Amino acid sequence: MSISIDMETLMTTVFVEVDDWYQAEGGSWRAHKPGARPVCSDSEILTLLLIQDYLPYAGETQFLGYIRANYRAMFPHVPDQSQFNRRAKGLRELLERLRQAWLRRLLKGDETLFVLDTKPIPVVGYKRSKAHSDFAGSASYGYCASRQMRYFGYKLVTLTTLDGIPVVYELVPAHTDERVAAETVLTRVHACDILGDKGFIGHTWQWLLSQETHNRLWTFQRTNAKQRNPSVIQYFLARFRRRIESTFHVLQNTGRHLEHLMAHSVLGLCTRLATKMAAYLLTLLLKDHYGIDVRTFETI
Repeated sequence: MSISIDMETLMTTVFVEVDDWYQAEGGSWRAHKPGARPVCSDSEILTLLLIQDYLPYAGETQFLGYIRANYRAMFPHVPDQSQFNRRAKGLRELLERLRQAWLRRLLKGDETLFVLDTKPIPVVGYKRSKAHSDFAGSASYGYCASRQMRYFGYKLVTLTTLDGIPVVYELVPAHTDERVAAETVLTRVHACDILGDKGFIGHTWQWLLSQETHNRLWTFQRTNAKQRNPSVIQYFLARFRRRIESTFHVLQNTGRHLEHLMAHSVLGLCTRLATKMAAYLLTLLLKDHYGIDVRTFETI
């Protein structure tokens, strides 16, 4: 029987998770930062960043107003939007370390089988002038073949376990060749089997990659391919492709949409993406360790 969970309980659970890790590991990182300790603690800012991804507020101003109006007793020193934004950017590295700590708790052992995928991350309208954008010179024009979509922005490259847990991710300019994009994450794992789609086909490139990383990349084959994959690999490719698509669907549609992060700078985008990826791992952790489903705000 499912039981609804109130926001106070959810926020308390998230804060305890964050602050326990911060006191054990994260605080040592903050200790080297100059300046007085802020009134609103790092653990509170991190908690608010993560909780924001579970609520239907597109902008930080509306979200912070909601917190002040309803949960001032829990967060008595919420900063204004400008300061909150600066604090969030300053904690981006810490947020990624927190994500990695949760990742170690979620992984069930030494994972050696991953799925490789890319997704478009638009940042500025396709026809809009980019001359005065902070993304000029970093983002680029690209094309997503699976969706027949032209856009200006980046590609999100991910390695995901078969259980749908994103392990490694990276942003590259949208025009980057799929194989070059893949190298940004494939060099961070070793001696693994990687499942990918047709965009990563290339026998010479795959061989060079295996020499450097000892990873074996298995891809869907073209109809005229002379060499055929082993039947077990074909089974995994067919079975788990839908699961990875489901992972991205949940990632995109829980909280702020992955393609509408509304950042105005490269650092802002990286911060919001780091928040998004950490919040998604927290979603899995809450379900696995506490029986809390944040998509329905129920205990299971």
